[in-house]
Amino acid sequence: MSGELQELAAKAWVYGFPLVFDLDQVNRFVSEGMGSLDAGPFNTFSHARTLAGPQDTFVSVNNDTIYSIAQIDLGHGPQLLRVPDAGGAYYVLQFVDAWTDNFAYVGKRATGTAAGRFLLTGPGWSGEVPDGATQIAFPTAVGTIIGRWACDGEADLERVKRLQSALTLEPVGDQEPAEGLPIPDPNVPEELQFWEKLRVYSQAYPPSAQDLVAQQAFAPLGLLETGPSPYLEAPPDLASVLTAGAEAGRQSLTTALKSGAGSEVVNGWQLMYHAFDYNDDYFEIGTLDSPEWRIEDRSKALGLRAGAAMAGLWGNHGYEAAYAPIYHDSEGNELSGEHTYTLTFAPTPPVDAFWSITMYDLPEFYLVDNPIDRYSIGDRTPGLVFADDGSLTITLSAVAPTDPVARANWLPTPAVGFRPLLRMYSPKPEVFDGTFEIPPFVRTR
Repeated sequence: MSGELQELAAKAWVYGFPLVFDLDQVNRFVSEGMGSLDAGPFNTFSHARTLAGPQDTFVSVNNDTIYSIAQIDLGHGPQLLRVPDAGGAYYVLQFVDAWTDNFAYVGKRATGTAAGRFLLTGPGWSGEVPDGATQIAFPTAVGTIIGRWACDGEADLERVKRLQSALTLEPVGDQEPAEGLPIPDPNVPEELQFWEKLRVYSQAYPPSAQDLVAQQAFAPLGLLETGPSPYLEAPPDLASVLTAGAEAGRQSLTTALKSGAGSEVVNGWQLMYHAFDYNDDYFEIGTLDSPEWRIEDRSKALGLRAGAAMAGLWGNHGYEAAYAPIYHDSEGNELSGEHTYTLTFAPTPPVDAFWSITMYDLPEFYLVDNPIDRYSIGDRTPGLVFADDGSLTITLSAVAPTDPVARANWLPTPAVGFRPLLRMYSPKPEVFDGTFEIPPFVRTR
C-alpha cells in the first residue's frame, strides 16, 4: 500500500507544483521584489527600468523586453486596467491565474497598440462593465499580469518608461484592501511544507472543474482536509510517503525536461511551441481557443504544465512567443562551457516582431554574468557580422574568441553546463509548419 501511496504522492507533487511554485513567486514579488523590480503590493504595477541581468533571479527571465508586473487580488472587487497608446511598438500584457493558465492577452498581437480600458473581475462576479471597457474574467481570485515592452537598448528606455507610467490599475467602487494569499501553517515541518501549501492554496483557489475531479484522488494524502493541518503531527508512514513522493516527482520532472519529453526535438532543440497549451478551460481576450492550441490528453497537459512552470514560469503561448531550449550539441553531448560551439542561421528565424537566444545557467535557469554584459543575442544586437550569403554564425563559449567576426557574434557561456533558449516573438507560420528548421549546436573545440 505504501508503494501505491508514494506513486500517488509523486503524481500529486507534479500536479500541484505549478500552483505552489507560482504562488511562492507571487509572495516573493509582493514582499521582496525580484531583481530590478521593486516589491509592490497587490493591484499595483512594479516596473523594471532596465533590461534584465544576472541580478534578476527568476527562472528563464528574458533580456529582450522591459518588464512591468502586477500581482492581482480581486477578492474584494474588480480592478480597472488602463493601457496607453504604444504607437505601434510591440508589447504584451499576459494574464496568468494561480494555476499558471495563460487566460488572456492584451497587446500588439492580441488587441493592437491603441489606448484601452479593461475591467478585471474575479470568479463569480456579476455587475455592469463600464462603457468603453472590456471585461477580463480571472479564473482565480489571485493572478499575475506580466507586461513586456520591446526595448532597443539604452537609447529606447525613456520611451518605455513613459508607457510604463501610463499603465494603471484602480479599484472599482469602495473596496477593502487586498488580503493577499492565505498563510499555510508555518509550524508544519519543512519537509512537508510543500504539501501544506498545496492543501491551503488549492482550497483557496480551486482549479477548473475537470481538474477538481482529478484532485479528489489525492484525499489519502491529506490534501482535501480543512481546518488544522494534517501535517503538523503527520504519522511517520505518511510523512515518509510524502517526502519520497515529492523527491520522485521532482526527479521525474527534471528528467523529462532534459529529455524533451512532450515536445518535438529538432537538431537538439526542444520545440516548446505548445508547452503552454495546457489551459483547456479559460479563454478570454487575446487567446486562441482552437484545437491546435489545446491538449486533448489531460494527463499529458498536467505534466507539461509542471515542466513549463519549472523551466519557464509565466511563459507565453507559442502564438505570442515561440520558445525552444537546448541541452545537447549535434553529437548528443550535454552543452558545457568547457567547449566552444557555433550556431549558423541560414536563414534567421522568421518573425513579425524579433528573435533572440538567451544564455541560462543550470539548474536554476538564471542569466549568466559575463565580462561584456551580453546575456542574449538576436536580430536587434548591434554590430553582428553576417556572411556574404546572408547567414549568421554565432559563437558560444566561456572564453572570448580571438577572431574578430566570432568576437562580434559571441554569446558568452558559463564555464560549466548551460541551457540557451531561442525566443521568436510573433512567429510566422513557417516556425510551426516546419518550413523553418533551427540549426544544431556544433562543437568546434
